[in-house]
Amino acid sequence: MDVEPFDQDKSTKPIRPPDERILVCISPSPDSPRVVHAAKRMADDLHAQWMAIYVETPRRFRLSEADRNRLIQTMRLAEHLGAETTSLSGRRVAEEISAYARKRNVSRIILGKPTHPRWRDFFFGSIVDDLVRLSGTIDVYATSSEIDTPHPAVTQRLQKPIQWKHYGFSLLIVTLCTILAGLMFPYFDLANLIMVYLVGNVVVATRYGRGPSVFAAILSVLAFDYFFVSPHFNFAPDDAGYIVTFVVMLLVTLTISNMTIRIKEQAETARERERRTTSLYEMSREFATNSSVDELAQIASRHIEDVFGCQVVILLPDANDELQLHGIEQTSSETMLQELGVARWVYDHGQAAGWGTQTMSDSERLYLPLLASEGKMGVLGVLPSQLRQPFKPDQLHLLETFTNQTALAIERARLTEEMGKTQLQIEAERMRSSLLSSVSHDIRTPLASIVGATTGLLRQKETLDAHTFELAQIAHQESERLSRWVRNLLQLTRLESGNVQVEKEWQPLEEVVGTTLLRLEEMLANHPLNPELPDELPLVPIDSDLIEHVLGNLLENAVNYTPNGSPIDLSAWIEGQDVIVEIADRGPGIPQGEEERIFDKFYRIHPTDAGGVGLGLTICRAIIKAHGGRIWAANRPGGGSVFRFTLPLEGEPPQVESEG
Repeated sequence: MDVEPFDQDKSTKPIRPPDERILVCISPSPDSPRVVHAAKRMADDLHAQWMAIYVETPRRFRLSEADRNRLIQTMRLAEHLGAETTSLSGRRVAEEISAYARKRNVSRIILGKPTHPRWRDFFFGSIVDDLVRLSGTIDVYATSSEIDTPHPAVTQRLQKPIQWKHYGFSLLIVTLCTILAGLMFPYFDLANLIMVYLVGNVVVATRYGRGPSVFAAILSVLAFDYFFVSPHFNFAPDDAGYIVTFVVMLLVTLTISNMTIRIKEQAETARERERRTTSLYEMSREFATNSSVDELAQIASRHIEDVFGCQVVILLPDANDELQLHGIEQTSSETMLQELGVARWVYDHGQAAGWGTQTMSDSERLYLPLLASEGKMGVLGVLPSQLRQPFKPDQLHLLETFTNQTALAIERARLTEEMGKTQLQIEAERMRSSLLSSVSHDIRTPLASIVGATTGLLRQKETLDAHTFELAQIAHQESERLSRWVRNLLQLTRLESGNVQVEKEWQPLEEVVGTTLLRLEEMLANHPLNPELPDELPLVPIDSDLIEHVLGNLLENAVNYTPNGSPIDLSAWIEGQDVIVEIADRGPGIPQGEEERIFDKFYRIHPTDAGGVGLGLTICRAIIKAHGGRIWAANRPGGGSVFRFTLPLEGEPPQVESEG
C-alpha cells in the first residue's frame, strides 16, 4: 500500500504551496479525534485552510447510539478547532471523499490508519487503498497521533427499554399468517404459503423494528415447518431437502426485513432532517420580517420550544451590561434569580454551562452563549421538560445551530438600530451646524456695527458725561465678548465641515505667545501672568493663527473661571518628540470625573456663571487634533486647574543660511 506517512519532524516540514488546503476524514472510530488533532497541527504548521468530512453510507445508517454520539462529538471538536465541517451521503466512501477533495481543490487528505484485520480488506475493500488510487495528485496521509481524546460535554447514555408488546404483536401477526396459510393449504403449493409469511414479516419489520422482525422470521420458519411440512405437527421433515428451504426462507425473510427496516430508518432520518430544516427556515423567515429585539427573542423561544419540547429563556444585556429577560418566560422570578449567576458566567466566558455539562452542572438549565461576529449578544437558557433527559449530541448540535441563528438575528437588529440612531445623530448634527453657521453669519454684520459704534463713542470721551461713558464702555465690552462667541461658532463650523486647512510653518513659539498676550492685554489686566518659556525651545511646525486661537481660548477660560487677582502661569518644554504647552490657574479646579467632558460641545461646569457658551475648549481640541497633538485637563496640586496640549515636532526645520 503506497501511503505517505505523516512526518512529525518539523525540520523536514514540506514547503507550503500557494492555497494549501487540508481535508481530514472523520469516522465513528474512537481514534477519530486523534486524527482531527493531527490535521489541526498540520494546518497550523502550514498556515493552511482545513476541512473535515464524514460520508454516511447505507451501512452506516445502522450505527449504534454510542457510535453516532461519538461521531457528532468528533464533528463538534473539528468545528471548535476551526475546521469547516461537511457531511455527505453516498455508497462508496472513497469516491465521495475524492470527488469532494477535487471540488474544493484540496492538496492533502488525512485519515486514520486502519486497525481492523487485514482479511477484512479482502472481502470488504480498503478505504485507504481506494482513496490512494482515486486521489490522483492529492497527497494522502494515514496517521495515528498520541493525543488524548477530549471528554464529551454530555456523557450520559440512556438504554432503550425492550418493548415486549411489539414481540406480542409479532407473535399475533405470525399466528394470523399461519391461519391464512392453513386456509390456503388445500388449494396452493407450499411456495405460495411462504409468500404469506414473507408479507407478514414485512409488516412486522415496518412497524416494530429489528428485534421483533428477527423474532417473527424465526417463528415463521418454525410455524411453516410444524404445520405445513410433512410429517405435520413435527419439526423433523421427511425430506432433508426442506432444510435448505427453511434456511433460504429464513435468510430471505431476514434480508427483506432488514432492508425494510433500513428503508424505514432512512425515511425517518430524512423526515427528521426535513423537519429541522423546515424549522430553521421558518425561524429565519420570521427573523427577516422583524427587527425588534424583543420580537426576535419571542420568535426564537417559540421555535426552539416547538422543536425540542422544552422551556426557553433568553437573557440580553442592557445599557449597563446587566442581563435582562426577553422572550417567553414560564418560571418564577425567584428561580430565575438563582440561575442568573450561571447565565452571567456563560456570558462572560462565552462557553456553555449548566445542567448536562461539566460546568455548574447542578443548575436546572443548560445555558448557551449567543455569539455573533461582533461579540457576545446574550445567553439562551433551555429547560428540558421530558423527564429531565439530557440532550443527545445531535440534539445539542441542532440547538447550537438555532442559537447561532438567533445571535445573528439579534446582532442584525442591534446594528440596524444603531445605524438608525447614528443616521439621526448625523442629520441632527448637520442641521445644528447649518443653523449655527447661518445664525453666526447673520449676527456678525450687525455685531460689527455695534462694535464700531461703541468704539467711536469711547473715542469721544471728552464730550460724554461719566454715566454715558460708562454705559458705552459696558456695551463695548459685551459686544466684544459676543463677537468672540460668534467667532468661535464660525471657527467650530469650519473645523467640523473640514473647510479649515492647517498650514504649518516652522515658527518660534515665543512669537505666537507674545502676539496672543498683546491681543488679550486688556482681558488679562486683573490676572498676573507668569510666562516661562526656555530659550532652548526649538522652532515648532504650527499654524500660528490657529494656535493663537487655542492660547486665547485657554487664557479666556482661565480668566472667566478664576477670581480677580489670581495668577495664571504659562509654560512650555520639550518632552520626547513633542513640545508641551501648559496653562495653569489658581481657580476652583475641575470637578472629579469632568476632565474629559469639559471638552464636549456646549458643555459648561457651571452654566449659571459668567463665561462663554461652551465652545472654546471644543475648538481647542479640534485645532490641536488637526495639528496631530492632544489636549487634556487636570487639577493642579494646591488648587486650580491645568490645561496641557502637545505640538509634535515632525520633519526637519529649515536651515538658515549664514551670510558669507
